[in-house]
Amino acid sequence: MPIRNIATLAIAIFLGLLSVVLVRSYLNTAPRGGQAPAVTANTTPVVVAAETVARGQILEPTSLKIVNYPANSVPAGSFRGISQLVGTGPDQPMALHAIVANEPILSDEVSGANGKHTLAISISDGMRAVSLRSNDVVGVGGFVLPGDRVDVMLTRTATNQPNEAITQVLAENSLVLGVDQSSNDAADTPVVARSVTVEVTPSQAQTISLGQTVGTLSLALRHTADGTPLTKRETSVADLGTSASVHRSSQIEFRVTRGVESSVYHVAGGTAR
Repeated sequence: MPIRNIATLAIAIFLGLLSVVLVRSYLNTAPRGGQAPAVTANTTPVVVAAETVARGQILEPTSLKIVNYPANSVPAGSFRGISQLVGTGPDQPMALHAIVANEPILSDEVSGANGKHTLAISISDGMRAVSLRSNDVVGVGGFVLPGDRVDVMLTRTATNQPNEAITQVLAENSLVLGVDQSSNDAADTPVVARSVTVEVTPSQAQTISLGQTVGTLSLALRHTADGTPLTKRETSVADLGTSASVHRSSQIEFRVTRGVESSVYHVAGGTAR
């Protein structure tokens, strides 16, 4: 066989083997149908909810999954592995807020070790929860719901002035934690409750508790985005425009002289004194 034919055959065999090697390499590295692409150096694993997780629900492996996030877009406080969020017995973490499917699980949205499904989990550090006796007036017609912000006011008799009433602001921009025994912040139906629980400072909690024994408490519902501090914290009857000077200007004075004695009489609204 001529040397030229042998060389051509060898080259053809070599090219055929090279093609087979390249095809096999491509098939081994390409992602198969239904499989997630391989993690690259530019992504980071993040634990997200595989389904909607209700507030207070214990986190189970079946309700969680891993999603690769771009390394520069990883949410703060997120978890890298499902094992960090799954425990046993009293150490089982639970959701502190409702979490929707595919939402990253963050450290401030789940309870820690020995967590319990109680209102205490939702109270901010250094704050207190105090309940007020409520009715349709105190509760703003039933429109005060968990998650709202309110001002707490007290109307009482002024000190040393038994006929004078005043209204004082005891707490402002306070978070409503619960209405009756419900702390569902997704509630949207007005309800006239017997009690409203608000989050306040320890000092405000003492003031509100005392206020309930000496006067009438009421709530003023705030707009969701309104965090403006109040400029006036106390209102009296005089602020309504019924000052003593107005009464005096409407009185008629009569002077009666009997012999050497004089008497002065004032008539206001047909009443003499």
